[in-house]
Amino acid sequence: MFIDIACSQKKKYNQNAYGDFFASNRYPNMNRVVAVLSDGLGSGIKANILACMTSTMLLKFMENHADIEKSCEIIMNSLPVCKVRGISYSTFSAIDCYENGKAKIVEEGNPDFIWIRNGEVLKPECQIIQSKDFKNRRMKVYNIKLEKYDRVIFCSDGATQVAMGTKQYPLGLERSGLIKIILNKLQQNPEISSTDLSNYLVHQIELIAPNRELKDDTSILSIYCRDPRESLIFTGPPFHSEKDNYYAKTFMEFKGKKAISGGTTANIISRELNIPISTNISLGTSKLPGISKMEGIDLVCEGILTLTKTLEYLESGKPEDNAAKILMDFLLDSDVINFLVGAQMNKAHYDPNLPIEIEIRKNIIKQMAKVLEEKYLKKVNVQFV
Repeated sequence: MFIDIACSQKKKYNQNAYGDFFASNRYPNMNRVVAVLSDGLGSGIKANILACMTSTMLLKFMENHADIEKSCEIIMNSLPVCKVRGISYSTFSAIDCYENGKAKIVEEGNPDFIWIRNGEVLKPECQIIQSKDFKNRRMKVYNIKLEKYDRVIFCSDGATQVAMGTKQYPLGLERSGLIKIILNKLQQNPEISSTDLSNYLVHQIELIAPNRELKDDTSILSIYCRDPRESLIFTGPPFHSEKDNYYAKTFMEFKGKKAISGGTTANIISRELNIPISTNISLGTSKLPGISKMEGIDLVCEGILTLTKTLEYLESGKPEDNAAKILMDFLLDSDVINFLVGAQMNKAHYDPNLPIEIEIRKNIIKQMAKVLEEKYLKKVNVQFV
C-alpha cells in the first residue's frame, strides 16, 4: 500500500508569507511517512516562523525515532503563550504512518482530521492528554489502522472558519461543510490524487471567501492509501552492448508506465525489438529537442539536455512548455520511480568544458532522485547497467 501525501496552501489576503507550515519526510527503508501541519498564531512572517519552528522540531524528534506522542507533548508544553491573546503561539497536527496501515495521529488546537472510507466518515476514539503546564492545552492522540483507498484530511482553521459572519456561513464553513465538499468530489472522482484533491479543496475554500479574499491562511493536507503507480525510465546505452537485447526486453516487460530518455537508448530499443520511431517536432525548441513516439512506450525524449532541464524544473517548480515539462509531469504522476541508467559514455555529449553534473548522466540522475525523494516524497530506485 502506498501513502500518497500532498499539501496545498493559500496565504491570507494581502500577506507575503504563509502563516501555516507543512513539513514531511518519507523513509523508504522503513515504509514510513511522517507529516506535520502547523498553524502559527496570526499571520505573516511571525506566524510563519512559529509554525515552521513547531513543524521542524516535531520532524526532528521523529527522525530520531522519538515517539510521536511524547514528541508532541514536549512541543505542547514548551510553546510560548501570546501575552495579548493568552493562547498558544502555534497549533499542530502530526501523523506517523506505515504502509501496512498502522498510524498514529496527534492533534493540538487544529480542527479534527477527517477520515473517509468507502464514502463514509469514520469517528475514531482518541486519548486526551492534558498539558501539565497550561490548562487550555490538550492533545488528542489517535491510534488507527488505515486500509487501502482510505482518505485522511487535515486542515488549518482557515479552512473551517472561512466566510465566518456571512449570511450563508454565520459560523464559517465548519468541518461539516468541508466534509460535504470532500465527499462530493470523491463521488465525482474516486481515484483523485492527494495533490489534485488538496488543490481542489483550497480553491473551493477561496471561492467561498467573500470577494475571494481569505481572512486567514488556509492549508489542506491530504493522504490517500492506494496501490503505487510505478514507472521506469531507461536512459543511456548499457555498458556491455551485448546485453542490449536483455535490457530492451526487461524494459518492455515492465508493467507500469515507461519512458525513454536519449536518442541512442531509443535506437537500441527500436533495433532490438523492431519498434519504429516517429519524431514529433512540434514541442522542439532551439534549446531543447522535441519528443518522439514508439508503440508501447508512454514517452520518448532526448537525453542529457532534457534530463538537465527536467532537474532544473523539479528544483524550481517553474516549468516551461516543452519536452522537459512532459518528463517532469511523467515523474510527478508516479509514486515509485525506477531509473535504468546505462553506464556507457555517450561520446556525442562529451565536452570537457561542461560541469561534471551535466556531462555525466549518472550524476544528473542521482541529483534528480534526491529531489524527487526529498521535495516530492517519491520512492526512487536507480540501477546502473
